Amino acid sequence: MIEVKDIHYSAGSAKLVDGISFHVRPGELLAIIGANGAGKSTLLKLLCKEIQASAGEILIRKQPIGEYKLANLAKFRSVLAQSNTLSLSFKVHELVMMGRYPHFDNQPQDDDLRIVKAVMDETGISEFANRDYNTLSGGEQQRVQLARVIAQIYDQPEGILFLDEPTNGLDLLYQQQILVLARSLANRGYCVVSILHDINFAARYADNILILKKGKRIAFGHPRDVITQENIHQAFNIQVRLLHDDAFNCPLVIPAVMVSEHV
Repeated sequence: MIEVKDIHYSAGSAKLVDGISFHVRPGELLAIIGANGAGKSTLLKLLCKEIQASAGEILIRKQPIGEYKLANLAKFRSVLAQSNTLSLSFKVHELVMMGRYPHFDNQPQDDDLRIVKAVMDETGISEFANRDYNTLSGGEQQRVQLARVIAQIYDQPEGILFLDEPTNGLDLLYQQQILVLARSLANRGYCVVSILHDINFAARYADNILILKKGKRIAFGHPRDVITQENIHQAFNIQVRLLHDDAFNCPLVIPAVMVSEHV
């Protein structure tokens, strides 16, 4: 579905993405983690064709990303940005319908109406259908935005979904709801790529994790293989302890904080 081969991107003399390679298959959720400045958002912009790599290759469905027009990409690839502030007032159902814009010209068709209803039901926002988006809580707004980008690719087999820190600023319940939805999409055959700050969420929900530091790949693979004390220390410059629980197929990460005797 997505194959990235030794890509590079620089801003002036700064190498923001430096020789990164990885792949994502249909039905997989890839989590990208790393400290601030690791190159996560720049990498996502490269994958979304917002910017162009200076070297290397990105293949989407075995075709170089540069050969796609954005209008064609929009029919099977959707992006949930980190910030989704609206200056105009929209009803929730109107906002979700925006996800279908790449698929019709003037008026939505019966399939578009059906898809919007189905997505709103699945994301648990049907009760907000006629609410003004700006009257919703932050977590509710994030679910509406997720419904919008899901609607965009809902009827596309092996669609691609990019999520830029989808749980940022949300409480624990809404974080779980967003990631459960992302995981369910991957289980249905979609390719999901998400930047996450919480290492434990990444390990819990992702099939593979890509760890970055200063634009370079530290590790890539299954959570139980790449979530190690050495990799976390290298990427985040912090010592951690790993806990193993039979209920999870991955280690849980806890900072190994030393409390000063003077505190």
